[in-house]
Amino acid sequence: MSKTPVAIFARLVAKPGKEEEVAAFLAGALPLAQAEPRTTVWFAIRLSKSDFGIFDAFPDAAGRQAHLDGPIAAALMAKAGELLAAPPSIELVDVLAAKL
Repeated sequence: MSKTPVAIFARLVAKPGKEEEVAAFLAGALPLAQAEPRTTVWFAIRLSKSDFGIFDAFPDAAGRQAHLDGPIAAALMAKAGELLAAPPSIELVDVLAAKL
């Protein structure tokens, strides 16, 4: 079994003209992710000029919930209206296999 059996995939679409602010926000969230002991994997990704994503994984559902209740999610929701064209799409997913 994977050491990271549960995960989150969040998709974010930047408002026109806010793309670089979203990119900077996501890059700036890395220290917060590093401070979360139950967040075993965390990636901020750019899918296109205005589409971004976050993929993070956890050893169990409690770790995932702690992340959802934590500072990255709070900061994202606080900035969503300013930076995003729509609310983030947040999907709770299961990891079937992983190479870490």
